[in-house]
Amino acid sequence: MTRPNSKVSSKPQKAKLHPRNPHQGRYDLDALCTVLPELDTFIHLTPSGEKTVDFSSEQGVICLNKALLAYYYQVPNWQIPKGYLCPPIPGRADYIHYLADLLAIANHGTPPKGHQVRALDIGTGANCIYPIIGSRSYGWQFMASDIDPVSVKTANLIAQGNPGLIQQIKVVHQKNSKLIFHGIIKPSSRFDITLCNPPFHASLADAQAGSLRKWNNLKGKNQNFQDDRKNKRNFGGQKAELWCEGGEIRFLKQMIKESADFSQQVCWFTSLISKKDNLYPLRKTLQQLGAKQVDVIKMSQGQKISHMLAWSFLNKQEQQQWSQIYWQS
Repeated sequence: MTRPNSKVSSKPQKAKLHPRNPHQGRYDLDALCTVLPELDTFIHLTPSGEKTVDFSSEQGVICLNKALLAYYYQVPNWQIPKGYLCPPIPGRADYIHYLADLLAIANHGTPPKGHQVRALDIGTGANCIYPIIGSRSYGWQFMASDIDPVSVKTANLIAQGNPGLIQQIKVVHQKNSKLIFHGIIKPSSRFDITLCNPPFHASLADAQAGSLRKWNNLKGKNQNFQDDRKNKRNFGGQKAELWCEGGEIRFLKQMIKESADFSQQVCWFTSLISKKDNLYPLRKTLQQLGAKQVDVIKMSQGQKISHMLAWSFLNKQEQQQWSQIYWQS
């Protein structure tokens, strides 16, 4: 199948994505409609005559995601419960490709591929996006966890409903909402990399305020905007997906402290960081716990700038030995 021409249609990406990210430039909406004709219902013309998706429509955003997953990742069966987070695919793909770059350092500069590479997604959500992109792009084996039973059930149904995913993705329930790695990483477990997009709000009020800002931003850009927040929740998400007590900084400090208990079972721990000011205290905590490598990787998607924090309790030589044992054998 021919991939979409990045110069043809709609939504521009205002900042460069990772070079291996297939979602460069504008969406080719005509090509995407070939795999999901339903998407055409949510396409309209801008004042300049270009096709674009109605991003104020919950169903429109879901249809766009379904089309992208079907076209680029051969995942024709994807659906999430109403009110659950519907993530933007290009930015999620960027995280995966930067993870591959991180692993490539210990693999002679080449991103390792295949089921021998094991990844752990913390808080995968009902959408299961990271395991889908990681398994389809690099063939990695994924374990994914979540504290929400509905998310676990939905993500498992997605894996079961698409050819090849059931062999690559296993989603498990973190029954203790106060724990992150404990209860998920067993004594015999080995993971090459962990990833997480943590809840960054500290309360429901903060999360609602964030959604309101996004709605107001859309309203200013879209002449066809319909301000019906009760019925259109394209910036949806459940409590565990959007906020936790203490917010991002508290969540990540706990993640870092727990990671020290699995220092020899994981090659790299990583997480997205939405608030740049959180980087300094997190790096300080890592130093106190004896992390041997700490890296901050800057990522840009559109107008949004985010950072990935990566840390390891193995030095570079130990990681090279790790790669020889697990990836090159």
